[in-house]
Amino acid sequence: MPSLNDGIMIILSSPSGAGKTTLVKKLSELDNFEISISHTTRSPRPNEIINKDYFFVKEEEFKRLINNEEFLEYAKVFNHYYGTTRTPVIDKLNKNKNVLFDIDWQGADQIKNKKLDYKLITFFILPPSKEILFQRLSIRHSADKLIAEERIKQFERDVLHWINYDYVVINDDLDTCFLKIKNLIEAEMNDGSKDYDINFIRNHVEKLT
Repeated sequence: MPSLNDGIMIILSSPSGAGKTTLVKKLSELDNFEISISHTTRSPRPNEIINKDYFFVKEEEFKRLINNEEFLEYAKVFNHYYGTTRTPVIDKLNKNKNVLFDIDWQGADQIKNKKLDYKLITFFILPPSKEILFQRLSIRHSADKLIAEERIKQFERDVLHWINYDYVVINDDLDTCFLKIKNLIEAEMNDGSKDYDINFIRNHVEKLT
């Protein structure tokens, strides 16, 4: 059973471009919340800081970590590996730090299936519409329109996994979305009442798909 002295795990997943990474960074500014830094085999983006945003490693090193069973979760996404090593996460949780995960549905499923003795809350972030998502992806991948189109195709597969999460939140306005997630986390931690309408979410998913 989770101990009152342990931290909790909070997973944010989303289709590419829905804003989960920005939301995770905002949540990490709260007291006692820390981001779990993932390993990846992809190259750093221009705005990313090595060993702060990700541990960037070669594929051989990533596969060595897989073989040594050091990952809590890992997945191959868009031809690159991403994974979370177990030891730093467990150390933080045991020191009463709340750990934030910026991972996809495959990683979220793996962590859930590990059934660790720590409280886990999972969030799936959705865009307000496919049009807005495509605008965001087109800006991010302005040098390569094919990447944006590939991400949109993947979106239609990823969105189907919303049902496996505790909460689904629509990122129409970043600050509003952040406050919604923060309030739901606080309600979960303190057994408070939760402002959450599953039927509204179900209808929104139907519009997106």
